[in-house]
Amino acid sequence: MKNASAAYMGSAGGTGVVFTIGLYVVMSSSMLVINKVAVTFLPAPTIVLFAQLLTSALAAVGLNSLGIVEADELQADKVKRFYIVALVFLSTIFANMKTLQYANVETFIVFRSSTPLVIAVLDYACLGRELPSYRSLGSLMFVTAGAIGYVLTDKEFAVEAYTWVMVWFVVFAVDMVYIKFVVDTVPMTSWGRVYYQNLLALPPLLVLGLFTGEIQDALSVTTTAEASFQWTQKSLMALAASCACGVGMSYSGFRLRKEVSATSFTVIGILCKLGTVAVNVMIWDKHASMTGLGFLLLCMVAGFFYQQAPLRQPRAAAPEDTVLQKS
Repeated sequence: MKNASAAYMGSAGGTGVVFTIGLYVVMSSSMLVINKVAVTFLPAPTIVLFAQLLTSALAAVGLNSLGIVEADELQADKVKRFYIVALVFLSTIFANMKTLQYANVETFIVFRSSTPLVIAVLDYACLGRELPSYRSLGSLMFVTAGAIGYVLTDKEFAVEAYTWVMVWFVVFAVDMVYIKFVVDTVPMTSWGRVYYQNLLALPPLLVLGLFTGEIQDALSVTTTAEASFQWTQKSLMALAASCACGVGMSYSGFRLRKEVSATSFTVIGILCKLGTVAVNVMIWDKHASMTGLGFLLLCMVAGFFYQQAPLRQPRAAAPEDTVLQKS
């Protein structure tokens, strides 16, 4: 843990990254369980997502108007760059919600734990990072082994759940690398990114909700047992909690992406899921078996030994190139 933390802090420097990691850990640890509760009491992922995105966008606008934070105003050139970010983000979160609708929290965490192996390669190919050291590669291999062990012992294996988690896996890899690229190349404040991402994701999500029929169900405002979901006190409380956590998650996520590499961001997200597992086991019985939890623990312990790969140094000019330049 000490070495992993040192790697992260060394890349960003100072107490600012410590605060950012701490805020992200709290939000990320809570968000997964809260979303699982939300889609359990309100099995309509589109509605939950729409409420979260709208709340985050309004929070950025409201806090900016009060002078508490600084959020960038809408500009055509930035909208063009961020619209793809919004679509990738929306695809990732929607697949996340659908996975949680059909699988337990640990199933999702195990697959998330295996993503750094892919993200590390994309970091090297697309973002100018070195390949992982032997130590980090060993860490990622143990994480993957734990994920495979979990799947093989999952007694609640469901084709629909694993189909959605595989869709999420592919989109998440693109999400980590592309959004990191945009964060590094488009100068904006963290709250500006929150505003752009959440606002631009609302229109396509509305279309998706109409396509799935969840928007129509929500507008019917029914509490009858025949409805696909019911507006109850529990569902409304779960929705409100997910919206509040979504604001903190959106802000802390963008702030941390700016501080660390895409792979380190992914690994930090995995490590903070220890709190998620503890909360999930305590609040209800919708969790993995003890064997599954053991493989999950292997994934997380292995993640502690990962160290962020440095940026590649520019290649030194060859001697013959120097001679040609002089001549």
